[in-house]
Parts: sequence; structure tokens; C-alpha cells
Amino acid sequence: MSTDKKEHIILTAINLFATKGFEGTSIREIAAAANVNLAMINYYFGSKEKLFESIIDYKATYSRGAIADLVNDTTLSYQQKISQIIDGYVDRLFSNRNFHRLLYHELVTNTRPELQLNIVNNIIYPNTRTISALIDDGIKAGEFNQVDAKLTTVSLVGTINQILLSSGYCSKILGNKDVPNYDPYEDEEVKNRVKSHLQNMICGYLVKKQA
Repeated sequence: MSTDKKEHIILTAINLFATKGFEGTSIREIAAAANVNLAMINYYFGSKEKLFESIIDYKATYSRGAIADLVNDTTLSYQQKISQIIDGYVDRLFSNRNFHRLLYHELVTNTRPELQLNIVNNIIYPNTRTISALIDDGIKAGEFNQVDAKLTTVSLVGTINQILLSSGYCSKILGNKDVPNYDPYEDEEVKNRVKSHLQNMICGYLVKKQA
């Protein structure tokens, strides 16, 4: 199978899993939506669980690359790096909110321990570890206050996770528009509000004030 075809199957499966959930999506539906032979998916991925693991690897590679590019950019201050990580993190999770909720559903239910371990080891932990390490480096460089880097990272991630619980919850908690079919995650004002809050909360907490 070509890389393009494999990626096409993965992207198709992401959309179906995000919309219908893991249990509600069949390999046959994925094959039909991707316009490929059912046997092709079974041959290259082996099972629905293995396909889901391939999706995790695909998502992890992209996310790690985006964060690593910022961390390794020597032209940016630590505050600028954290600020851009926050903006990129909000953009990615808002755009992929359904799949993000699916991942956390797998973590909470723990019905597939091996899959859960893959999610933690390959997506969630590496990114939080990188952000925590960046905060520690900022502390050592004298740009950040002496804080608990790991819990600061949890505060960042946890805030976004809470907002992404559901569109109804998000609208209620943020006091957004109470109109039919309103989706707060498609509202640029909401996204910018979340970014601004996290910038003020995280960077205001981290960055040393000038004497």
C-alpha cells in the first residue's frame, strides 16, 4: 500500500471514529468510506484496534513535531515558546475536538488497557513531558518563577479538557449564545477567549516580573 493510501485510510477512520465512536464504527464502514477493499485494511492493519493504534501513532507524530519545532527554535524566548504552544494546542484540540473526546473516553472507561497505555505513552505523556521540560528550562534560565512545572502543565491541559467536554457544557460555563445549533467550538471569539485566558493564566504565573 502506498503511504498516501495508508494515510487516506487513517484520515477516513479518524473522522468515523470521532463521529460514531470506537464501538460504533466497523471496519466495513471505514473501507466503504475510504473506497478501498475490506481485505486491504485487514491485511495492513490487522484489526480495528490496530488501526486505532496506527491513528494514535499518526496523531502523536504530528503533535510532537509541532511542539518540538517551537521548543528547538532558538530565536524565541521561553515565554514566546509557551505562548505559541498554547495557541497551537487550542487550535489543534478545537479542530479535532471529537477525536480528542474519544481518546479521553478510552482513558476513562479503561475497556482496552493496551489501547489506553498506547494513548498515554504515545500521545498524552510525551507532549506534557516536553512542555514541563520547557518550563523547567525557563526556570533554570531565570526567565520563569520557581514553580511546579508538571502541575502547571496539568493546569494548562486540564483547562482545555474541561472546555471540550461538550458544546452544551462549554456554552453554559462560558455564558455563550443560547441559540439553536450554536457550536462554540466554531466561534472564533470563544477560541480567542480561551487562548487569551490561558496566556494570562500560564504566562502571568510563569514569567518573572521586572524589578
